[in-house]
Amino acid sequence: MAASGEPGRQWQEEVAAVVVVGSCMTDLVSLTSRLPKTGETIHGHKFFIGFGGKGANQCVQAARLGAKASMVCKVGKDSFGSDHIENLKQNDISTEFTYQTKDAATGTASIIVNNEGQNIVIIVAGANLLLNTEDLREAASVISRAKVMICQLEVTPAISLEALTMARSSGVKTVFNPAPAIADLDPRFYTVSDVFCCNESEAEILTGLTVCSPADAGKAALVLMERGCQVVIITLGAEGCVMQSRTESVPKHIVTEKVKTVDTTGAGDSFVGALAFYLAYYPNLPLEEMLKRSNFIAAASVQTAGTQSSYLYKKDLPLDLF
Repeated sequence: MAASGEPGRQWQEEVAAVVVVGSCMTDLVSLTSRLPKTGETIHGHKFFIGFGGKGANQCVQAARLGAKASMVCKVGKDSFGSDHIENLKQNDISTEFTYQTKDAATGTASIIVNNEGQNIVIIVAGANLLLNTEDLREAASVISRAKVMICQLEVTPAISLEALTMARSSGVKTVFNPAPAIADLDPRFYTVSDVFCCNESEAEILTGLTVCSPADAGKAALVLMERGCQVVIITLGAEGCVMQSRTESVPKHIVTEKVKTVDTTGAGDSFVGALAFYLAYYPNLPLEEMLKRSNFIAAASVQTAGTQSSYLYKKDLPLDLF
């Protein structure tokens, strides 16, 4: 069932410009001096619960920049699920098509981090994998009226493909973030994505090429273009990103400013959310300029610990970004 009611009513007047069909995960993070051995119990020095999931992260960043956003996802009928719905509402995101199910728990990521920043992570996708065709049909009204729709691969890939196809047939601009990447990605993903945006490790898995530099990323982008993409963006962390489009004969490297990094978790999602915001609200801006601005916003997020908690609001960013 959708967590609609009151929020649904308030959103009937203003259509969401950015719709995300994707995941919600609860991060359960324990900080310890070292990682435990098999069968060992050790003391940790800090524990916190955070909101995550690539879909929710991207939606929150777009909303904090000022996008009218809607999240199409599935969480469990449990306290974590209810907390996610409340978090989305706190970020002014429509939860009309945020479904709750009794058949699985809300997706979780159990994370243990040692003093060196090394971690072990167990992800249980849970309710995310129960988002289905019927849910998409219910949400068709919001998907078909959006300006931009984003998908990833933390829900069942067939559902992401169906959502992208549905949006494309309604003339909605589609952004696909193939994360976590799968080597045998359905080839239809390349042709239904207006913007295909991945990081260097995802590009390696998809193309089989090694991506260690902007030049490598350019070669990988050309391979992805040959598979039917319109625009390919490969993000390179501190090195910015590389773009390739049908109108450019060669890949273009867009650099980003160097910043003091505290925590890179969720920076890629910040970039995708920012890009979706610009595609929806500044469609006439050159793509290169959109990417420069998205680079800046993602770089701002790595200067603070946490994932969504590190995402800046429009009011905290330079005016010339808007």
